[in-house]
Amino acid sequence: MTRPLKSFLLAASVLAASLTANAQQAQPKLVEKVTRKGTELVIPYEKYVLPNGLTVVLTEDHSDPIVHVDVTYHVGSAREEIGKSGFAHFFEHMMFQGSDHVANGDHFKIITAAGGTLNGSTNRDRTNYYETVPANQLEKMLWLESDRMGYLLDAVTQQKFEVQRATVKNERGQNYDNRPYGLVGEYSSRSLYPYGHPYSWLTIGYIEELNAVSLADLKNFFLRWYGPNNATITIGGDINTKQTLAWVSKYFGGIPRGPEVKNVNLPAPVLKADRYVSYTDNYAKLPLLSISYPGVKMYAKDMSALDVLSNIIGQGKNSIFYKNFVKTRKAAQAYMGSSNTELAGEISIRVIPFPGQSLADMKKLVDSSLIEFEKKGVSDDDLTRFKASAEANYINGLQSISGKVSELAAAQTFTGNPNQIGRELNDIRSVTKADVMRVYNQYVKGKPAVILSVLPKGGSAQSVAPDNYTIDKSGYKAPDYGYNGLKYVKAKDNFDRAKVPGTGANPAIKVPAIWTAITSNGIRMVGTDTKEIPTVTIAMSIDGGGLWAISNPQKAGLANIVARMLNEDTKNYTAEQYNAELEKLGSDISAYATTDNISIEVSSLTKNLDKTIALLQEKLFNPKFTQEALDRNKTQIMEGFKQAKTQPAGVASSVYNKILYGVDNVRTFSTTGNEQTVPGITLQDVQNYYDSYFVPSLTKVVVVGDINEAAVKTKLAFLNTWKDKKVDLPKPADGKSFDKATLYLVDVPNAAQSEIRVGYLSGLNYDATGDYYKLGIANYILGGAFNSRINMNLRENKGWTYGARSGFASGKFGGNFTASAGVRASSTDSAVVEFIKEIKNYNATGITNDELAFTKQSIGQSDARKYETNGQKANFLSMLLEYDLKPTYVDEQNKILTGINNIEINTLAKKYLNTDKMVILVVGDKAKVLPGLQKLGYPIVELDADGKTL
Repeated sequence: MTRPLKSFLLAASVLAASLTANAQQAQPKLVEKVTRKGTELVIPYEKYVLPNGLTVVLTEDHSDPIVHVDVTYHVGSAREEIGKSGFAHFFEHMMFQGSDHVANGDHFKIITAAGGTLNGSTNRDRTNYYETVPANQLEKMLWLESDRMGYLLDAVTQQKFEVQRATVKNERGQNYDNRPYGLVGEYSSRSLYPYGHPYSWLTIGYIEELNAVSLADLKNFFLRWYGPNNATITIGGDINTKQTLAWVSKYFGGIPRGPEVKNVNLPAPVLKADRYVSYTDNYAKLPLLSISYPGVKMYAKDMSALDVLSNIIGQGKNSIFYKNFVKTRKAAQAYMGSSNTELAGEISIRVIPFPGQSLADMKKLVDSSLIEFEKKGVSDDDLTRFKASAEANYINGLQSISGKVSELAAAQTFTGNPNQIGRELNDIRSVTKADVMRVYNQYVKGKPAVILSVLPKGGSAQSVAPDNYTIDKSGYKAPDYGYNGLKYVKAKDNFDRAKVPGTGANPAIKVPAIWTAITSNGIRMVGTDTKEIPTVTIAMSIDGGGLWAISNPQKAGLANIVARMLNEDTKNYTAEQYNAELEKLGSDISAYATTDNISIEVSSLTKNLDKTIALLQEKLFNPKFTQEALDRNKTQIMEGFKQAKTQPAGVASSVYNKILYGVDNVRTFSTTGNEQTVPGITLQDVQNYYDSYFVPSLTKVVVVGDINEAAVKTKLAFLNTWKDKKVDLPKPADGKSFDKATLYLVDVPNAAQSEIRVGYLSGLNYDATGDYYKLGIANYILGGAFNSRINMNLRENKGWTYGARSGFASGKFGGNFTASAGVRASSTDSAVVEFIKEIKNYNATGITNDELAFTKQSIGQSDARKYETNGQKANFLSMLLEYDLKPTYVDEQNKILTGINNIEINTLAKKYLNTDKMVILVVGDKAKVLPGLQKLGYPIVELDADGKTL
């Protein structure tokens, strides 16, 4: 039978479309395959390119049942136009708002339900999107990422645009405008780079320019820069390379190429004379001196030599700055560093002087320190320390599959070759003394710089010199960014993209195989042997910590000082000598105090473990407590108290605890102390604490890494000589309860945001299988996940915050429920209303069936990510010791999770989420927020930054 012409043409059209789609999804081309040879430090991978230009890098690693997916687009703030700063980062937010086949909010929901974690990030030169999920979820992740690459724009609405614009502005407020020294980078960048240079503004952008951009701008940005030919997808973990490549071809192969993207190459900024600039900081209590010189690009030949130079002059206890600024108590902080990005680099010096020291004095001391370096030169020891530490940093960075994937993705994006670790390490190992002196003379000595003075509001601090620099806009000619004539061409698939891919079989969770032991003198030990990388982590904790102060409130803060003093001199080494020995090994040993213990953490390459353990023994058994070190640390701590009172988030957390426990309850300041207790701590107090509380029966040791049980016991045998004694630890006092909801207000004039805390003391101790664990399940959909009710309301629906959350926290001595967020000042009262409304609604109506299913699936599958790195394994083992848990408690938790029902969760919510017994704290600009708060009907109590009633 003869076909009608119309029917024939239609069939031909369908065939042509099918052939086009098949052509687009032709076989990817293998470009390179790298394998490990011997013991070389390399990440094995295969690199492919699809016909549409998408670069694919795959690395198999079957050590854990997880995969990490990274999609990097070679576009950051360096591709932005004058007047449209912050757009690359703003667009990053928009990529999470749904696409043709993924509803708004479902990107987070799907990955979270899969037991995964996800995020995106934008810097000057690239934007990446990434997720870590159980291995059986990989196909679904590729479907998600490809859908927003190929099908985004029709799902973009003005409403989504406005909400995310507000979210980005809140992010700027939280991370830049609402914290001390938050604008240093902004002032330095616009003064260092010429007008129009894309590094002259920060990635976050300016508020007024974020306000001016339009939805059309956003769509053009996507069309110009988000084509597959400007992207690299890197996938690593428990994958089958052949299957993974087939999925990538299926889901990404039909996406058409975007416009051509060429690399940008700009000359380094040239300064003819020092540029003096300054600004007044709303939050800082101490002034800051910032000096910025032009440096070198990433992967430049001088990058490593500049790193060595910065290390010698301004990093660590062996640096010239530490000796001249910190040891002499002239500055709280003095630092030098070299940063390297795609188009340029910067060499930065930052100094925060103590009271009594002017910024001009600090500038003179910087200059004299540089002259000192010239005279001192570079020693063999300097090079040895730097090179060993650099090698260890590279190895430690490869513990996680996300670390491996990130390394490959960045190297491919900026060099076109993922295999850069060997070359970078060779550059580091090849640095000579002459190289370091050469870069000093070439980039620093006598060279003009941007000299920024940051001055505290209302203080008497003076800038280094009067401002002498204004931005010169003359002569600027905007480049053609290629936005003309862009058209949206959707992907063409030969499969049903609306059908969400299924998942494979659930991966087998690899809980670490562990060993346990108790030494003859009472030290409890636990460990696990893992051969993934040649490193060992040791975590030692000694009970006591801040809780010791419960019986000695006048000495609160002593535990913190003892820990800091352990990082100072020993009987056989000065602190500088000790630090030098560690750096030569690429090791780290550091002590710190918590509420209930003093911890010593050790990180070492396996080959250097014996020497590292010898240094651990020295720190633990032979500390040398000196008056000089005590006085210096006390000075730093006292200035830290002043600084803390300028940060709204820190003030909120501190005052919130004082409301819950009582302003005079030592629990609120037991670890760090306060302005009244720290000055009275003496050298004898430090020695007495060490003599009384450093005993084996209070000690727990966790060992994770490339070492077996027998070797651990042999290498730590020195601990067997430690003599024990009986020690009774005090128990902390209880906190307060509240009969009615009360709102507390702390005034921070001109605060860009308000910090909100809502909650109460739960009275619950940590319990791995009881109500405490079950409340974690109950809270997950209220405020524990990104897709929680609280976060979706305040961030995604209202655009009032960068993030809002809630949770139960606890230890051995009770805990609390807290909901929190930093919100824009104008929405403070409304945000309080929404917090209370969400908690009340959950109390009243409970969890839905869909929410319960989501919670079970998300928490249950997330176990695959819990035991990947040495740190994660160490945390798991520490919990076993701290709370006398059996490793099988994880199985018990899974049974509870599987069996828990709506009734049980709703009963817990009604019992533990009563807003009538919660307090509300707001830290913000009283002039802006008080009128609105007064309309809410709560009793309002005004407090100062110490939590005392005004």
